[in-house]
Amino acid sequence: MKAILFEKYGAPEQVLELKEVATPTPKENEVLIKIYATAINDYDWSIVRGKPYLYRLMFGLFKPKFKVSGMELAGIVEAIGPEVEHLKVGDAVFGDISDFGFGTFAEYISINEHAVLKKPDELSFEVAAAIPHASTLALQALRDIGKIQQDQKVLINGGGGGVGTIGLQLAKLNNCYVTGVDTKEKFSMMTSLGYDHVIDYTKVDFTKTAVKYDLILDCKSNRSPFSYLKALKPNGLYVTIGGKLTSLLSIFFWSKLIALFSTKKLQILSLKPNVGLDHICTLIEENKIKSEIDGPYPLEETARLIQYFGEGKHKGKVVLKTNTNQSE
Repeated sequence: MKAILFEKYGAPEQVLELKEVATPTPKENEVLIKIYATAINDYDWSIVRGKPYLYRLMFGLFKPKFKVSGMELAGIVEAIGPEVEHLKVGDAVFGDISDFGFGTFAEYISINEHAVLKKPDELSFEVAAAIPHASTLALQALRDIGKIQQDQKVLINGGGGGVGTIGLQLAKLNNCYVTGVDTKEKFSMMTSLGYDHVIDYTKVDFTKTAVKYDLILDCKSNRSPFSYLKALKPNGLYVTIGGKLTSLLSIFFWSKLIALFSTKKLQILSLKPNVGLDHICTLIEENKIKSEIDGPYPLEETARLIQYFGEGKHKGKVVLKTNTNQSE
């Protein structure tokens, strides 16, 4: 099978290579999945480069412990291990597999059966690969932590990416006024999706304006905790789903102290993979939200596209088409 391999850390276009490798054999509780679509995430940008360096403590100090990145997939079960109970050969599946491993930048993967869910027939492989990680981040941040309410004023920092585009649509289901922060190159797409207001982060710092928000969803987290407090209304809530490690550590530390003297709150989302994905699928099937896809692109372009993602140029979710001979 073909796979995108990396054996050392570095710039994606310097360390990632498309190679032929052996197709894996499923273990007792694993399924072999023929992957038809996968997607790029911030994790891929970080782990390929080995930055922040904390990643190296988890995944290999001097070189990566595993050779294939990628954490989202949609595909078809080709074989099953003897202890598999919930899936069978021929099942179309999808999901965020990060609780059980990585390796979706390939034509096949063997993974624990509980890493994936059955794919609804109504979802194409591209859409199914695009939604598990980003949509559940948005849902868990806005609904489960944010307790989003009708007619709130919401800001999404990183509004033009995979999480931001889904987060906007979830907020709009609650009739919220939504501001999106990103680059001006994404403004046309963002306003067409429904953003009420857009901010070019290269020109305006949203934490330094007079506008206050009930709820902030931050995909970037590149400012001090006290900057975010200034942008919140009384009883407002800031939720981050990722960003610079130093900022996240600062938010984690100060959030406990801030809660002692302020009605404003800062929280960090710890994602529960695939939780709420059934709700997202229902919303898509009912045409209440849609997945904004950048692509699909061929697997051969993975290195370029991870760099493209890391530079923040993507619009929505970057999707790769792994096997192209599947009729959907």
